[in-house]
Amino acid sequence: QVQLVESGGGLVQAGGSLRLSCAASGLTFSTYAMGWFRQAPGKEREFVATIAWSGSSTYYTDSVKGRFTISRDDAKNTVYLQMNSLKPEDEAIYYCAAQKFGYGSRIEREYKYWGQGTQVTVSS
Repeated sequence: QVQLVESGGGLVQAGGSLRLSCAASGLTFSTYAMGWFRQAPGKEREFVATIAWSGSSTYYTDSVKGRFTISRDDAKNTVYLQMNSLKPEDEAIYYCAAQKFGYGSRIEREYKYWGQGTQVTVSS
């Protein structure tokens, strides 16, 4: 049974930092591209960042470039999202997702497995 479990969310002041983690089990992690998406209240879920199965490439949505960094540790079956200089508009539930043998994608339907999400709250 595949499980993706996010952690690291919480309350942070604007300008602060958080590091999200997503621990995967039940799959061969090193063969999956991983992505982070987020959903703010009343809005559609949107792409945030992705990293290829090899770790050789990463992509970000424009609004987080230069502030967020996605990385992976295949030895720990974990993907991370380092979030710096947080803004109130970053407040959302953050989800990780897994794409088999992918190079990373902005498209939700290309991801096979999803976590339950972790809440990030940014106070102004």
